[in-house]
Amino acid sequence: MSGHNKWSKIKFTKAAADAKKGKVFARFSHEITLAAKSGGGDVDTNPRLRAAIEGAKAASMPKDNIDRAVKKGTGELQGETIQEVTYEGYGPAGTALLVEVATDNTNRASSEIRTIFSRNGGNMGTPGSVAYQFDRKGEVRIVDASLDEDAAMELAMEAGADEFEPGGEDGEWVFICQPSALSEVSAALTGAGRNVTGMKLISVAQNTVAITDPETAAKVMRLFELLDDYDDTLNVFGNFDIAEDVLERL
Repeated sequence: MSGHNKWSKIKFTKAAADAKKGKVFARFSHEITLAAKSGGGDVDTNPRLRAAIEGAKAASMPKDNIDRAVKKGTGELQGETIQEVTYEGYGPAGTALLVEVATDNTNRASSEIRTIFSRNGGNMGTPGSVAYQFDRKGEVRIVDASLDEDAAMELAMEAGADEFEPGGEDGEWVFICQPSALSEVSAALTGAGRNVTGMKLISVAQNTVAITDPETAAKVMRLFELLDDYDDTLNVFGNFDIAEDVLERL
């Protein structure tokens, strides 16, 4: 999954920038609220909520913030009604993009996401126009500088993960699994003494569009970054694969 590996590096870099802007906690708050709203506030019976809370803890989100987000989802605290919407669209060079949004105004979000697409070489598609090109997966990240390929493979097999790959610097590794196994894989890695730094559901492209031209790559990344920087965005997933040398220049 070399394409996913590069994508992970992009998301890893973006996550660091988001943290400085205070977006990480806001995104986890929305995800926790949505999870509690859809499946209740008990982490033992709500895997999505458990994953969101564990991810928030790994990002050092304060417990009070987590508790408040859960109570908003279960209705114990009043607040705006947050809805989860996925927008689909195309970018430069025929790339496909999925934009997961949590918003209290779907009309506004739809209009603003459409504008971002249209002003940056893309266009927003209809529901289903892009989603079929992606598979839903679970992703668990750990940091362990002592791991090598063989040890990571053995760990993946023991934890029940389908795939693994280096995820960035500082000994980070990414384990990919089926969505239904996300919590179990995370628990197995934790039980094996590994430092789990994040877990969530992701969308992985079935096939990728290779981008080797620097100008095209810059346009694709600009659209991605603008969509990712949108205030209500939770996640953005794409099917582009930018060449390593071009990605480093960007």
